[in-house]
Amino acid sequence: MKKTTLILGLFLYLSGSVLAHPGDHRIKHKIDSIISLMTVEEKVKLLHAQSKFSSAGVPRLGIPELWMSDGPHGVRGEINWDDWGYAGWTNDSITAFPALTALAATFDPNVAYEYGVAIGEEARYRKKDVLLGPGVNIYRTPMNGRNFEYMGEDPLLASVMSVPYIRGVQEQGVAACIKHYALNNQEKWRGHINVQLSDRALREIYLPAFEAAVKQGNIWSVMGSYNQYNGQWCCHNEKLLNDILKKEWQFDGAVITDWGAVHSTEEAVNNGLDIEMGTWTNGLTASESFAYDKYFLANPYLEGLKAGTYDEETLDEKVSRILLLMFRTSLNPHKPLGNINSKAHQQVARKVAQESIVLLKNQNDFFPINAGAHLKIAVIGENATKMMTIGGGSSELKAKYEISPLQGIQERFKNATVEYGLGYASGPSAYGRVIDSPLDQDSLRTAAVELAKKADVVLYIGGLNKNHHQDCEGEDRLSYGLPFNQDQLLEEILAVNANTGVILLSGNAVELPWLKKVPALMQAWYLGSEAGYAIADVLAGDVNPSGKMPFSWPKKLEDNGAHYFGELSYPGDSVNVVYKEDILVGYRWHDTKKIEPEFAFGHGLSYTSFELKDFRLISPKTLSEKEVIELSCIVKNTGNCSGAEVVQLYIGKKGSTVLREIKGLKSFEKVQLKAGEQQEIVLKVNASDLAYYNEKQQDWEVEKGKYYLYLGNASNAISFKSIITIQ
Repeated sequence: MKKTTLILGLFLYLSGSVLAHPGDHRIKHKIDSIISLMTVEEKVKLLHAQSKFSSAGVPRLGIPELWMSDGPHGVRGEINWDDWGYAGWTNDSITAFPALTALAATFDPNVAYEYGVAIGEEARYRKKDVLLGPGVNIYRTPMNGRNFEYMGEDPLLASVMSVPYIRGVQEQGVAACIKHYALNNQEKWRGHINVQLSDRALREIYLPAFEAAVKQGNIWSVMGSYNQYNGQWCCHNEKLLNDILKKEWQFDGAVITDWGAVHSTEEAVNNGLDIEMGTWTNGLTASESFAYDKYFLANPYLEGLKAGTYDEETLDEKVSRILLLMFRTSLNPHKPLGNINSKAHQQVARKVAQESIVLLKNQNDFFPINAGAHLKIAVIGENATKMMTIGGGSSELKAKYEISPLQGIQERFKNATVEYGLGYASGPSAYGRVIDSPLDQDSLRTAAVELAKKADVVLYIGGLNKNHHQDCEGEDRLSYGLPFNQDQLLEEILAVNANTGVILLSGNAVELPWLKKVPALMQAWYLGSEAGYAIADVLAGDVNPSGKMPFSWPKKLEDNGAHYFGELSYPGDSVNVVYKEDILVGYRWHDTKKIEPEFAFGHGLSYTSFELKDFRLISPKTLSEKEVIELSCIVKNTGNCSGAEVVQLYIGKKGSTVLREIKGLKSFEKVQLKAGEQQEIVLKVNASDLAYYNEKQQDWEVEKGKYYLYLGNASNAISFKSIITIQ
């Protein structure tokens, strides 16, 4: 009894310094002391689930349960203990934040930090120890049903935006859990597909955001992915987990499976996994009366330990990581209490949504629309009223409220006559299956066209939704075009009223056969609780749009690098998928192959205009790989209203001895300026960041020679070029 009391006291004493490195001798000593008091059975209990979203503690020693929740856009509603049904709580409604694709489109690390703080506070209030996010899988193809949860196609953008998110969450005493490590770039066949790619593509494109999370964000947990890499499951992959994550990057936290992603006790034990969640099987086919003890890291592991198949040293290493995770979260007496649905959180959600909206086209200044004018506005499209916080798979949310685009427009444009036409109907949302709408689509389309005829302005609000086979976990999209005959509907609307602006809600690019006919187009993502207000803010000009595309938007699907090489490159042959485009993902592909996109990475218009001028290379033109490249420029708002511009620095090497992209994003900065105001900015890049991954040496190498600097406001809009030499 005295030992138990002593250990509990040590937990509470120790937790005051939870952010210390685990190498701190006090932490290591105390963890070792606790482990020495545990039985083998108690240790194994820590390694696997006891419910859908919790793992067991050790009550005898005061070790608590570990509670997790789906993210990454909000804390998911409470799930039943043993099944995926909702528990029916009345106090688990939360603020829904914009999807991470929208966050990436802000190109603003400061709002990423605010986002992380707010969602971390909500998780802390809900007594969650681990928030399952952010997601940083690279946008490889617009067909991936889960792209809306991720941060675009560029590894630097995903890195820069995820690190402050992680810091914000973890400052609240909640562990962020970056996912899905690694190469979960499609939902189709995700449960078994084997990804084959070069080491260069792995290191240069698909791993940098995870590495930044570990080295810069000090992330406390990492979630493995369902798929295989080089013939081994990612949740117990020797190279990914042991060699790269834990040894090379020195990750000190816990590796958690995706739910049900373990396939082998032996590999799970030896290849770096720490916590197994969601298997719900005896390893074959059937559930048991208490399936949690049948997990691969449960009784099978315990039996192997007792038989001497596995050594206890490996077990203790896993337990020490889990205890450190607890010191940082549940056992930290200084963690904040958290709060939920506060005005501050709602303001963050609205701010992120405002900054994320991308103005793709704005012919003859169609937007903004005069909110004081007595106009007849026809709002057409199911997405003007459809709830987007529900559906989509594990990221679905139980939001306290969700302002629809129609409601936002009606409240902001009070002097206008706003009428609504559904136009099309998708049917009810159902995860894992498609349900057709019982409404007559022809009648809906006819009524919408009649409404458009009488309007001064038509606002078409369509796109995708979070139904199965769209932006949804579990399966990919079936077509690059808009679903539910929206293209036909738009053509008929444009035939009777050319004064039509289009607002698309989606997490993916779509085909735009009618683009030349519409004067204006906005990409508005899935924007959470404040969606309608944020959209109306931008439509009315109360907020100047400043979002930039976090991925390239191909004119047709075959223009995308993953689709250019045929089915083996995407979606694969059901056994393997081969990343034949290699490092040339997104704009790297379009640039190098000279394939013009519909909209380029980094593209985004404004209601004002900007000039980039007075470029100056501060650093020497010749420098070593240990030095820093610095350049400055003046950004001037040359228009009539305040706005924000994102200055983007790309660097490339011509004449390389290996395949290189024309240019890659190496730095960016978002600048807020009043009308007529100008500001000097300085962008810095470590010359070592120009390295490529040398596959022969299995290490990074900076090639000597000339490098080309490109400064602009989109990957295809370069205002300044310069040359430096690395010697």
